[in-house]
Amino acid sequence: MESDSNNVTGLAVRDPRVDLWRDPEWQRLWLSMQARPWRSLGIVPAAKGASPDFTLRIAVTLARTGMIHLGGPVQVADATKVPLTYLAPFMEEVRHVTQGGEVILVALAPIAENPLTVSIAQALDASLLCVLLEGMAASQSKKTVNQIGPSRFIGSVMFRR
Repeated sequence: MESDSNNVTGLAVRDPRVDLWRDPEWQRLWLSMQARPWRSLGIVPAAKGASPDFTLRIAVTLARTGMIHLGGPVQVADATKVPLTYLAPFMEEVRHVTQGGEVILVALAPIAENPLTVSIAQALDASLLCVLLEGMAASQSKKTVNQIGPSRFIGSVMFRR
């Protein structure tokens, strides 16, 4: 894995029930995400091409890693299929969690599959761009970053199957 303060590459996405949060690579990713303060963080797929639970598995693994580091809870919310009618209550719940002092990771769908991804990501403190090396188009990655806003991202990470 190569990393700097904004980018991490080479992580494998596997079943989060395996002790991935103990893996030094995942710990490095978590620590690199702490370079900028946030309480709510979107886990954003760069494009279509990954499994439907791609960002949720990443969020769960990062939450477990974060709990080891912080010594307290790290919440995970699955926003991959939030319909428009539930957008306001969903965002209110995220605000409730963060105002209570907790940290929350929000798994999002590709912007091409859920139009709410952009709105949710923009309402969060920051986002992490997740690129699957095999299967995601670079042009879609740029579109995702541009639609959400480059300044909204704390960095990016590349995953391999």
